[in-house]
Amino acid sequence: MGGGGRPYEIPDWRKYKVEDAPELVNVRNALAQKGLKDPWLRNEVWKYDQKMFLTPNERMTRFFFRGFKYAAAAMVVTIVADKIGLLGSDDHHGSGHH
Repeated sequence: MGGGGRPYEIPDWRKYKVEDAPELVNVRNALAQKGLKDPWLRNEVWKYDQKMFLTPNERMTRFFFRGFKYAAAAMVVTIVADKIGLLGSDDHHGSGHH
């Protein structure tokens, strides 16, 4: 019903520990200094799972370079087409004189 593939599986909450996410350890420690505790902090650990979501540097690299090979190929095709005269000249504007 509605497409192929496996249905979404809810991960077992017991496999996530705040200690596995240094960012959340910092949050937990900052809260503890103020006498506070977040019993649901463990529910955020999956967002920091590097096996699933890569490291922050890998995510940034992927974000900035996604599609780079296609853009580079299009740039080369455009430059070649311009050099061999396929793009046509737009000389009706002249050399800047009106």
